[in-house]
Amino acid sequence: MPLVRNGSFVEGALVGPPDPFSRDSPELKLPFKLALNDKNEGAALRLSGRSLQLKLREYSPWLRVAFCSGLGVKVRGICRFYLKEVAPDVELYVTPIQIDPDRPALPISNPLTYAIYLAKLLGPFATLGLAEDTWALNERVLDDEAFLRQCWLIHHERERMFFDALDKTPRGACLCVFDIADRVQHMFYRYVESAHPSLQGADPVPYRHLLDQLYERMDDLVGQVMERLGGRSVLIVMSDHGFAPFRRGVNLNSWLAQNGYLAVRDGEVCGEWLANVDWSRTRAYALGLCGLYLNLSGREARGIVTLEEAPGLKNELISELSGLRDQDTGEVAILGVFDSAALYHGPYVENAPDLIVGYNSGYRASWEGATGRVDGAVFSDNARNWSGDHCIHPRLVPGCFFSSRPISKDRVAMADLAPTILDLLGVPVPAYMEGAPLFASAGADQGGRNVRQQDQAG
Repeated sequence: MPLVRNGSFVEGALVGPPDPFSRDSPELKLPFKLALNDKNEGAALRLSGRSLQLKLREYSPWLRVAFCSGLGVKVRGICRFYLKEVAPDVELYVTPIQIDPDRPALPISNPLTYAIYLAKLLGPFATLGLAEDTWALNERVLDDEAFLRQCWLIHHERERMFFDALDKTPRGACLCVFDIADRVQHMFYRYVESAHPSLQGADPVPYRHLLDQLYERMDDLVGQVMERLGGRSVLIVMSDHGFAPFRRGVNLNSWLAQNGYLAVRDGEVCGEWLANVDWSRTRAYALGLCGLYLNLSGREARGIVTLEEAPGLKNELISELSGLRDQDTGEVAILGVFDSAALYHGPYVENAPDLIVGYNSGYRASWEGATGRVDGAVFSDNARNWSGDHCIHPRLVPGCFFSSRPISKDRVAMADLAPTILDLLGVPVPAYMEGAPLFASAGADQGGRNVRQQDQAG
């Protein structure tokens, strides 16, 4: 967004939500000013009657902002400022505006007061679902170093919350998600491979060992936790997936169009969200990262594939796409395609894609294909900084499981976690729950099995 020079100031505005009390719903705005210092080392930010010194290439603390509607109603949030450049041009980055945990506009914790408690105790903290601004690095609004600093700021917030919870949980379960390893691998996997398309001649040396250093930091965190735990406590460290490079994108909609499964209206271009698809001639389409859907009659609004035709069409697509090769590189791009009806069971299977695509390492759904666009190319280079991913064949990106107590199974599944936690706490494991306790403590394990047998006996 533009910054405007006005005398000795540079002026701009933060953009907030639409005004709920206006018929036209214009976006609410909050103006600010920057006064540059003589040495071009920073600037004074003036916002809502307050003044704060911004240092060049350093993040500000979280600042509370309030957007006022015409009726005097305030919508509150928090953001950080990052002064990128002051000469020859002024460049200012602002994080996405997030819900203020001290005065949340809508519930962000359960109970509602927990977020408020944390904010009172520890100060403001990031509340956005994916708080690390990966898209700012993708679009090169932030450079690598600025993005890494943001990641570590958020990580340290998470550490403080976790240790507070751990110290105040003498009995029970205390869980925390540390997501910095995920975010950094998504954005810096390009430095593992010197020929990644996104490097575009950049020197990979400064970040070549970043992922190793990241895991060393995580090991240090594990050590801190173990020092605080008593002998009766069980520590589990786990991830639900691993990582692989993302060098090439696959646009499945383009492939479907080229092979007669999807049609676009004559003379039209298919934009995002399958705009201008001719549904009267389309039997299958792709949306999202790994999902393929049939244009099923009775389910889709303009479906043409009958229930009788669906199994044959599934098998046909599985056969055609499994082992699909990238003509430019000769590599296999898709290792296998799976019928979701054979993978999943339970009351929510109907919400799953009809087919799940298992990409090979180095490949993923293209950015255009994920949003439902149809273009000429099936395969394309991924030139974005988002260079690592895990939405591929699951056997290529297994998660990890570490425990401070020996486990009784050779293989661990996600479904084992809930029964294990219940069993450790002495809570009967419901019969409907998949998985089984992982620890062979005689009483707990036997008790869990007895409970399930009794429940099944009715």
